[in-house]
Amino acid sequence: MEALESLDLFSPHRHERPTPLAVLRDIFGHKAFRGQQADVIEHVAEGGDAVVLFPTGAGKSMCYQIPAICRDGVGIVISPLIALMRDQVEALRQAGVAAAALNSSLTQEEASEVRRQLRRGELDLLYVAPERVATPGFANMLADTRIALFAIDEAHCVSQWGHDFRPEYRELIHLVELFPGVPRIALTATADPTTREDIIERLGLEQAEVFTTSFDRPNISYSIVEREKPREQLLEFLSGHKGSSGIVYCLSRAKVEDIADWLSNKGIRALPYHAGMSAELRSANQDAFLKEEGLCLVATVAFGMGIDKPDVRYVAHMDLPASIEAYYQETGRAGRDGQPADAWMSYGMADVVQRRRMIDEGNAPDEVKRVEHGKLNALLGVCETASCRRQAILAHFGETYPQPCGNCDTCRSPVESWDGTEAAIKAMAAIYRTGMRFGAAHIIDVLMGKETEKVTRFGHQHQKVFGQGKELDPRAWQSVVRQLTAMGLIVVDHANHGALTLSEAAHGVFKRERNVTLRKDRPKKSVEVRRSLARSVDVPEHAKPLFEALREERLRLAKAQGVPPYVIFHDATLKAMALAQPTHPHDMLNLPGVGQGKLDRYGDAFLAVVRQMVS
Repeated sequence: MEALESLDLFSPHRHERPTPLAVLRDIFGHKAFRGQQADVIEHVAEGGDAVVLFPTGAGKSMCYQIPAICRDGVGIVISPLIALMRDQVEALRQAGVAAAALNSSLTQEEASEVRRQLRRGELDLLYVAPERVATPGFANMLADTRIALFAIDEAHCVSQWGHDFRPEYRELIHLVELFPGVPRIALTATADPTTREDIIERLGLEQAEVFTTSFDRPNISYSIVEREKPREQLLEFLSGHKGSSGIVYCLSRAKVEDIADWLSNKGIRALPYHAGMSAELRSANQDAFLKEEGLCLVATVAFGMGIDKPDVRYVAHMDLPASIEAYYQETGRAGRDGQPADAWMSYGMADVVQRRRMIDEGNAPDEVKRVEHGKLNALLGVCETASCRRQAILAHFGETYPQPCGNCDTCRSPVESWDGTEAAIKAMAAIYRTGMRFGAAHIIDVLMGKETEKVTRFGHQHQKVFGQGKELDPRAWQSVVRQLTAMGLIVVDHANHGALTLSEAAHGVFKRERNVTLRKDRPKKSVEVRRSLARSVDVPEHAKPLFEALREERLRLAKAQGVPPYVIFHDATLKAMALAQPTHPHDMLNLPGVGQGKLDRYGDAFLAVVRQMVS
């Protein structure tokens, strides 16, 4: 197939540097930059430092990949995970870019070959781990190398306030001393203002241009359900995503194994992933998830940061994350290709107890614990809101969303609220009158007037509050206690086996100086499942046979090379191909995600499928 002459510019031995737009068009197959990409790329390509705060899926990688290709020398990318390096290097090579990684997964001979390529000036991009950058040998290796830029990916790892703190990142501040004049670009999808400030300070980027954009992910639909039968609820949610790839997050390793086995027995292809597995099995399951389609990966948060699989259609949480930031990051693994995706979570009182205990029993300084408790409280507020969840999430990041989004559960199925002041007083009175020594189940028994063995043993049937809550059923009282906890009126005492106590703020309610508005839990129904089934079908009926045939060809080519299907073409490219039905190579170049390199490599194969299906 005839190659474009301009592609010769993208050889490491070129004399003239290509323009950013030429790289975007001819290598990555896109006609125009998105959002602020062009501003960032121009700034860094001209030698400026930058801090890039973009949401997941906004095209952060191109913000350093394109300047590295456009500038003289090699772009050094500091990345925290081998999986992420491998993924990005393979995707760049597929596009015709000279890229390599230097990490512990390479053999001695493979590492030596990468160093030789570096010395010969044959690389556009080199990916390395932060631990390697901190060694004297690294600086020596680069001593005679022309460096285009340093890119610090997942830069929130430098901050103790972040959710993936890596102490090795602290050493990266020395890059400015060791390599003066080389532009540095730090990138993260974190939206936490505290972490942002810490990134800038810890990396010595006070003079850098800061680029930020909206953290809204409009293609992700958020749903949080009150926990009843979590497994059955999860299964109902997954029934709307048959044949799709997704992630189910659990808090413990044991739960990961349990849920993966249970889903497999229910006919859903599911594999576990957690830090307690052998490295070989963990790597095998991760590779299966990346390279196969329609697989459900059940994982702890050990899985995630380095995952750039664009066609993840759902992320489910069986347990409460640590914070809104963590929730945003974890749900952000879905829909990176811009296509519709679902974020679902089941949530109950036990989550609150467990998370608070984990914070209190951790080794962090008191200052950090206070911050973590505050972040958890903010997340509980999102869980219990009666208004738009997207508005609540973005408000936490200092962003105003003008109107309800229409793409979360509270927008699609509005929640009723009610004056819960009297119920709050009764619940808190029961906690106070029983000595603030008991958990939610016992308090509810007292309110319902149940003479259990425990109630009679402590004589609580004689308390004035006994039986005063019969107007609500036990499930409604669970909701009341959960929401009062989220509001900070009830506090869980972990040192006393999860006993419920009262905060100072409770006095205002008792004195009727503060009203309490509560949300009604929604009745269980299948609305969300039907909705997700409808949303998962985004290829027009007439184009579906061709789209599926193109997916089969992509999978065949991917298996032959041992690479994930999406590094060949994203689903969005295949959908565009199915709709356009190209018959000539030049038609292919008009499709998003088809550059000259991929046209040369794959054009004939996919054109043959199109011709066969439409003839």
